[in-house]
Amino acid sequence: MRVRVLAFARLRELLGGGSRELELTDGATLETLWAHLAGQAPELRAHRASTRFARNGALVDGAARLHDGDEVALMPPVGGG
Repeated sequence: MRVRVLAFARLRELLGGGSRELELTDGATLETLWAHLAGQAPELRAHRASTRFARNGALVDGAARLHDGDEVALMPPVGGG
């Protein structure tokens, strides 16, 4: 299956860009996607606990299954002031 990944802030820097298309196996979850990305950019591992996922615009947890054509946003914590 093919999914589009959007990354923001520090995560975008670590991945070397704000968006990419990934090919994953059927039945993959967001945690599967994260592990795939961390394999490409090991520095991501330190950010897992603070990263939130949105699938097709809705916040979901890492156990959520992905489907062909999904768009996944990786969102780090937001600071304010």
